[in-house]
Amino acid sequence: MALMNMIQALNSALDVKLDQDPDTLIFGEDVGYFGGVFRVTEGLQKKYGLKRCFDTPISEGGIIATAVGMGAYGLRPVVEIQFADYILPAFDQLISEAARLRYRSGGEFTAPITVRSPYGGGIFGGQTHSQSPEALFAHVTGLKTVIPSNPYDAKGLLLASIECDDPVIFLEPKRLYNGPFDGHPDQKLSTWANSGDPKAEVPEGHYTVPLGKAEVVRPGSDVTVLAYGTMVYVAKAGIEEAGVDAELIDLRSIVPLDIDTIEQSVAKTGRCVILHEASRYAGIGGELSALVQERCFWALKSPIERVTGWDTPYPHAFEWDYFPGPKRLAQALKRTMENS
Repeated sequence: MALMNMIQALNSALDVKLDQDPDTLIFGEDVGYFGGVFRVTEGLQKKYGLKRCFDTPISEGGIIATAVGMGAYGLRPVVEIQFADYILPAFDQLISEAARLRYRSGGEFTAPITVRSPYGGGIFGGQTHSQSPEALFAHVTGLKTVIPSNPYDAKGLLLASIECDDPVIFLEPKRLYNGPFDGHPDQKLSTWANSGDPKAEVPEGHYTVPLGKAEVVRPGSDVTVLAYGTMVYVAKAGIEEAGVDAELIDLRSIVPLDIDTIEQSVAKTGRCVILHEASRYAGIGGELSALVQERCFWALKSPIERVTGWDTPYPHAFEWDYFPGPKRLAQALKRTMENS
């Protein structure tokens, strides 16, 4: 075991896979010599050479299209889109080509590609560097969407994604790259500081965390809280502030979704609060709410609550108002308990 933050854990996963599998390669904007805008690929080009880790032009559509062709040929490309906000020019390649290749070829071809991208707010990136587009990907049949919340899961999920024969969108919460934060409700950016050691124990070799398997982070009996990525830490702080015995589930992946774990938890608690940073309307919270309603209706003791970002572009000046923090979650938890 070694102590790693999320950046180091992701770098370790890429290092392990490049070493093990000659068909794995990495490319994207500034991932080579520069090591990526957040340094996730640092040192890999020097270790594995220009043919295994290389820079591309500023062309997201070209990056994804090239990856699809490589995947069909038998390679396992791992591409980086510098920010999830920049992936929109590549939507045609992702939706029309990568997501459909296995189906349209009757299984003759697959697209074993992994698209890594930092996402979410918390760093004052403004409206074009802070979006959470996971619902856009989750709507497309044929794409998997994975979001880690800690270094151990980040490495294991990334290795599992690279080894998957279908295209995976791997969203990395940039707010967690250097460790979690304390989550106190009234902080500005400077006080959302790392709490304790920002690193966690991570195996140095190969291991995987299965896609589609959620983790019960905190057992509880009063209410089920569903979260992923940065919101897992917001949820921990909000639960503490509300003083309820909540069961916190880290979904880990949006597609595939571990609906069994969700159903078992809500059947036990009878209440459900869903937390995500993306805009509320047509967000993942709406789908989760529908699934819980369909499967757990007779167990529910109160209406399902959603705590989300606003239905606006991500505001630079009002980042911490937009950001669904612990205080907003605590209020929702209290409402769901009072409305029983």
